[in-house]
Amino acid sequence: MRLRLLFFLLPFVLLSSFTIKKKEPQHLIPNTKIQTEINRDSIIAYAKQYLGTPYLYASSNPKKGFDCSGFVSYVFNNFGLTLPRSSSGYKNIGKALKPEEFKVGDVLVFYGYKNRNVVGHLGIICEANGMQSKFIHASSGKAQQVTITTLDTEHYTKRFYKCVDVLSK
Repeated sequence: MRLRLLFFLLPFVLLSSFTIKKKEPQHLIPNTKIQTEINRDSIIAYAKQYLGTPYLYASSNPKKGFDCSGFVSYVFNNFGLTLPRSSSGYKNIGKALKPEEFKVGDVLVFYGYKNRNVVGHLGIICEANGMQSKFIHASSGKAQQVTITTLDTEHYTKRFYKCVDVLSK
């Protein structure tokens, strides 16, 4: 008899220990604009996560290291933008900007260290201030890592080729 009573009461005891949560009404936000532009500050925040990552020629692997174009393509790829994997692919990409037009997230393109006919280095502007801008890049120079450098150093000023906006359409 007790066993039968236990089986009879068990479902009620189990059900009474659960509470049903009332679903809250969903509120609509009027005039919401779907984001179609990539936030430039988000690009830099993402890129800065890799500060100190070693330089590694021909690599776009954050666990092993980056070369300059590997770093740039990796960062922008995270935001759904496919850019050339080789620095030479930037020779004819985009319209060159005037220094006063430089913006955070624009790509700096430099000639090679020894050859001014070949594109040899890239970086992403992280602080826009014309030719005094700062940029984040995978440096094969003294730093040998992802670092931030000022554009107005002699090494980069004399190698500067152009700056391009890869985000605006």
